[in-house]
Amino acid sequence: MKWKQGLACLLAAGMMAVAAGCGGSGGSGSKTIAFVSHDTVDKDFTGALHKNIEAQGQALGFDVETTNANMDANKQIDQMNEVIAKKPGAIILLPVEANALTPAVEKANAAGIPVLITNRDIAGGKTAQVHSDEEQAGRLQGEYMAKHLPQGAKVVYFHGDSTQASANLRWQGFKAACLDKRPDVELLAMTDAGWSHTEALKYMTLWLKLFPQIDGVASGNDDMALGAIDAMKAAGRFDGHVLVGGVDATDDAVKAVAAGEMSQTIKQDADASGVAIVELIQKMLQGGQMEDDAKVPFIEITKDNVAQFLK
Repeated sequence: MKWKQGLACLLAAGMMAVAAGCGGSGGSGSKTIAFVSHDTVDKDFTGALHKNIEAQGQALGFDVETTNANMDANKQIDQMNEVIAKKPGAIILLPVEANALTPAVEKANAAGIPVLITNRDIAGGKTAQVHSDEEQAGRLQGEYMAKHLPQGAKVVYFHGDSTQASANLRWQGFKAACLDKRPDVELLAMTDAGWSHTEALKYMTLWLKLFPQIDGVASGNDDMALGAIDAMKAAGRFDGHVLVGGVDATDDAVKAVAAGEMSQTIKQDADASGVAIVELIQKMLQGGQMEDDAKVPFIEITKDNVAQFLK
C-alpha cells in the first residue's frame, strides 16, 4: 500500500531525528508523545489512528502514552494539565470541545511543548493540525444521493452533534451537493442525533410512522445510518430500495455496503492521517512548535469499490 511505502521513508528520517535527541524546543527532549483522546481508542477511526501512531512511534524509538476523556471536556482539561506537568516531547490532542481546551493548549505552548490537533477543531493557541475536509465528506454523500435518487424523492437527515464543526460542515456539504442541486428532492425531517445509533433508531422509528415515503437516509456518521437501517428492518420498511449513506467506513458499515444495505460510506483515512501526523511530530521534536495544516482527503466507498476495504 502507498501509505506503507511513505511510512518506510518517514521511519528512516525519523530515526535520525530520534537519534538527535528529540530536542529543539520541544518538551525537554522527552521521547514520550502524549495522545490525548476525546474518546475511546479501541474502535473506529480513532482506534485505527491510535494504533497507526503507536506502531510508528515504537519503530522510531519513542513511547505513546494515551489518555481517554470519555467525551468529558473537564476531564480532558485535567488530563492535559497532568500531561503538561510530565513534559512530554509533544502532544497529539483530539479535543472534546474547541473553546474549553484552548487554555490547555496555550498552557502547553507556554511550557514549550509542541501540540498537534487532529480529528476535532481548536479555538486558539499555536498548533499544527492534521484533519480532513469535513465538508468534502458531506459533498461526496450529497453527490451520490443527487445522482441516484428518483425524481421527487423524499429524504431524512441525521445530523451529528451540532456543537461540533465537523457535524455542521458535513451537513453543509450534503445540502449544497444534493438539496440545492435537486430542488425536486424534499427534506422531510432532520435531527441532531448526537452521532448515536440509539438516537437515530428512535427518531427513524418515529419518522417511519409519520412518513409513508422515505427514499433516502443521509447521516453524518455510520452509527446513525445503521440505527436507521435497524429501525426500517424492525418496521418491515427495508427492502433495499432506500438509499442510505454514512461517514466513517466502520467495519459494520463497510460490510453493510457490501451486503447492499448501505449505498455508501465515506472513509476518513486513518493510515494517511497517521503518516501525516508522525511527519509533523518528527519535525516538531527537532524544531519546536509548527503551525502547518495538513489535509487528508476522504475516500468514497460504494458497491463498486467496497471489496478492497473489506477486512
